[in-house]
Amino acid sequence: MSERPIRVLLVDDDPMVVRGLRMMLEHGSEGAISVVGTAADGTEVVPAVQAHYPDVVLMDIRMPRKDGISATREVGALPDPPRVIVLTTFDGDDEPIRAAHAGAVGFLLKTESPEDVIAAVQAVASGEGAVSKRTAKQLLDHIADADASGERREARRLVGTLTERELEVARGVARGLTNKEIAAELFVSEGTVKAHLGSVQEKLQVDNRVLVAVLVTQAG
Repeated sequence: MSERPIRVLLVDDDPMVVRGLRMMLEHGSEGAISVVGTAADGTEVVPAVQAHYPDVVLMDIRMPRKDGISATREVGALPDPPRVIVLTTFDGDDEPIRAAHAGAVGFLLKTESPEDVIAAVQAVASGEGAVSKRTAKQLLDHIADADASGERREARRLVGTLTERELEVARGVARGLTNKEIAAELFVSEGTVKAHLGSVQEKLQVDNRVLVAVLVTQAG
């Protein structure tokens, strides 16, 4: 018997975006992903999660009454919460960093390819994070251009605690690589990458891939 589909809740105030994401996920994944509910504003997210028990929430950041970052924080406070991927057009501010601190484990542009969105949902449902290569480049270009010398010093201190192999894994995350891609590049198993990544997150005092990428980039 096949495994049950990944249950996804879509949160966006644009009905056309919701319709497109539903079609993309359900048809593009050939039934491996099922959209179990939708919400049009951050105020509706917690009730929708409690009603539909999703595995993953695809969360728009900018909504009229309550934004996706506040809603992500509220979802994270629930017992056994679903994992959250935030979606945005990203115009150069610090949205992904704030979303990661709020508990999001993935960050995607709304212009990502269907394949990348599906892969992100599957990765997050399996316990990984998700930052696509395109997203990572835009996010990290923004961080690299920012003038925050104090943050840079602290990032360098934390990154300096990593072993050489842990740093290689962290840099792979910052480039938007999946665990599988990092494993292939370093000629190790995915299990080894996961173990190194766990150690990286502990040493950097963060709990998701977005913040690993942020610190590695800030460190330079």
